[in-house]
Amino acid sequence: MLSHDPLWPRAGDWPAPAGPADIALVGVPTSATSLSPTRAHLTPDAVREALRRYSFESALAIVDAGERLDVDAALLIALGGDNSATVPVATARRATGLVTLDAHHDLRDGSSNGSPVRELIAAGLAGTRVVQVGIEPFANSRAYAQRAADLGITVILRDELRRRPVADIMAEAIEIAGDRVHVDLDVDVCDRAVAPACPASVPGGISAIELRDAARVAGGHPAVTSIDLVEVDASADAPDGRTVRLVALCVLEAMKAFGAR
Repeated sequence: MLSHDPLWPRAGDWPAPAGPADIALVGVPTSATSLSPTRAHLTPDAVREALRRYSFESALAIVDAGERLDVDAALLIALGGDNSATVPVATARRATGLVTLDAHHDLRDGSSNGSPVRELIAAGLAGTRVVQVGIEPFANSRAYAQRAADLGITVILRDELRRRPVADIMAEAIEIAGDRVHVDLDVDVCDRAVAPACPASVPGGISAIELRDAARVAGGHPAVTSIDLVEVDASADAPDGRTVRLVALCVLEAMKAFGAR
């Protein structure tokens, strides 16, 4: 249990919606259709608990909407859940552009955590308004890479993230995606040592600070109306809770950046 200090206001414990808000935090505890065994449905509550470890002081109107997606807020931050959470969040926010920071294309057939990008395009999202950042060639097939090309998706491979700052690449990606952009931050884009609670994370992924930078860029960009943080299984985290704590810090990075819009 964390000690109480009246001089250190902690993040979390935001009120339920009672009108329009600047930022709404929601949980989307998806896991039933995951391609790998996961208990990712436990993660939203774990992240809410981890938020209390950190300080956050802001004049923003921030609410916790539980699992409601129909909330009146300028920015919605969704806690997954596996990557299938991206579909209901982007749909609820009427996103017309999509940026994914993800090791995988997520263009599989069917309905699972491996198919959200294909599902959104099938529902009417223009492939030319989709940008995929951080794709790991060894974690995707040639067929799905070709599918991305055929759909007009802009793909930025993981090697590019080694040459240029992630923050710069994310800013460019959001510009390509256009207006009403949903940003999908799939934590398995991180190095496996950074994100052991992500079943599909790969050695050689991005660092914790790079993911935080990406969240900051997303939160600060006026075209972004929603962000999700997905593919973390809190029950599989390291004993120090590093993955869940990283997600909590990404939430705070996005909120702080929104305040500077």
